Amino acid sequence: MLANKRAWRITGKVLALLALVIGLFMAFAWIGSSIPRNGDWTEPERGVEIMIETNGVHTAIVMPLVNSQKDWRADFPAADLPAPDRPYTHVSVSWGEREVFLNTPTWADLSLPTAINAATGGDGLLHVAHYVRPASSDTARVLRLRPAEYARLVRIIETQVVPPDRRTVHGGYEDWDVFYDAPGTYHLGNTCNQWTSDTLAGAGVRTGWWTPFAGGVMKWVPRTDRRFSR
Repeated sequence: MLANKRAWRITGKVLALLALVIGLFMAFAWIGSSIPRNGDWTEPERGVEIMIETNGVHTAIVMPLVNSQKDWRADFPAADLPAPDRPYTHVSVSWGEREVFLNTPTWADLSLPTAINAATGGDGLLHVAHYVRPASSDTARVLRLRPAEYARLVRIIETQVVPPDRRTVHGGYEDWDVFYDAPGTYHLGNTCNQWTSDTLAGAGVRTGWWTPFAGGVMKWVPRTDRRFSR
């Protein structure tokens, strides 16, 4: 009887400590994502249109497949896709943890060991999806960059691209997406959404300092009725 009471007390303390840690993490995430980087940045009236998209958990950067500044076809060839012959116009790029990307096609497939491994340090992977004339929406918001800002964005993403002859291609979830080996270590301080905001910040765009959650990224991308130029 006494042993049972002691066990319950210990369990209660552990649960209370866990709740405190989670609460502090959420609070710091909200605070960190609310502190701006490049706070004086303003969106230009003209420039290169990209999109920041989210599924509510993960964020990605959508760019023109080809424009006067960058042709992504050599870095992300359509030949790597199961459906290579569509008239693709845009490419969506994001970074994340290898095991989570490859083994969780839906969030229902996420196991506790996989989540713990990702939180404590996992290998990076690029997710690249090809789109045909994507439509803007509340979850795919248009962001306009100056040519110099877009050039910086491109250079940052290029540093994540392992040359085709030295990387492994991993099948995606659909016939229009794929995964590639990428540098970097994923952990709670360096999540997929932090990669998105770090990439935007490196280009000079206003975004939050620490954005472990998708909402921390998306709150810096205004909701507008602007249509995506396609």
